[in-house]
Amino acid sequence: MDFLSLHHLKKYFADQKAVDDISFNISSGSIFGLLGPNGAGKTTLIRMITGIFYPDHGHIDFNGQRFNPMVDSTKIGYMPEERGLYKKMKIGEQALYLAQLKGMSKSDAMESVKKWFVKFEMESWWNKKVEDLSKGMSQKLQFVITVLHNPQLIILDEPFSGLDPVNANLIKEEIFTLAKNGATIIFSTHRMEQVEEICDHIVLVNKGNKILDGTVHQVKQDYKENIYKLGANVIAEQLMTGLFEVVKYEPNQLLLKLPEYTTTNEVLNYFINHQVKINSFNEVLPSLNDIFIKIVEDTTATRKFESIQ
Repeated sequence: MDFLSLHHLKKYFADQKAVDDISFNISSGSIFGLLGPNGAGKTTLIRMITGIFYPDHGHIDFNGQRFNPMVDSTKIGYMPEERGLYKKMKIGEQALYLAQLKGMSKSDAMESVKKWFVKFEMESWWNKKVEDLSKGMSQKLQFVITVLHNPQLIILDEPFSGLDPVNANLIKEEIFTLAKNGATIIFSTHRMEQVEEICDHIVLVNKGNKILDGTVHQVKQDYKENIYKLGANVIAEQLMTGLFEVVKYEPNQLLLKLPEYTTTNEVLNYFINHQVKINSFNEVLPSLNDIFIKIVEDTTATRKFESIQ
């Protein structure tokens, strides 16, 4: 079931097309990656999803109904990349205040804040001010404030920025738990290895346009280049053949690119017939980072060419 659906969204600032006819769906309970280089239109999309901006064209469906910012904004938790906390305000008071702004009663807010502060070992922070926190501590606080009102939709923009590995893992595990418990999560980052590890589905935008939409698995399959890694005890260099292209050679490992007419069985039989003891043979899929760079560079080059015509 789709929890959030964007239909032909457009947003213009003067003559700039920040978002140009973008549509996609986000399944309920999924962790969805919204990706793109700087200036791609991600922030504008997020601001329309949260009701900060209204689209110039198109509409958003939220949990099966037309999105109403006045009603649905309390069901959203948004953690922006740039911190939005009051630096001079005490942390405990600030968390209670922001929870109540999202519609919680004072008693429910207190219960939720205490629960999250205990879970994240933040009890001793209650009377501290935000300006006294390190970047990592501030990041943990921002995450807690984003989720403590039990939002149905959680939007996280670079949530691991400034965190050490222990606290990054703590937040990552909490993201998985929130999704498992039914929350729908939009995850925006420039760290592609985090996307591969966390996200179910991704959309890539560039220059205000959607240029990629699919599951992480399907995207990697679509952009694979028929490259395989073969491991063996010893591989003589003279065994190279026109059956495949050697991308990288080492005495005990080869990186091979197979043409369309060559099957994996043919490659394996070739080495077996030459008395090579094979230890491993695996397909090498491209990383999301490689795919991201390739697509963005290709679309940017295409647009420059079109502008010349």
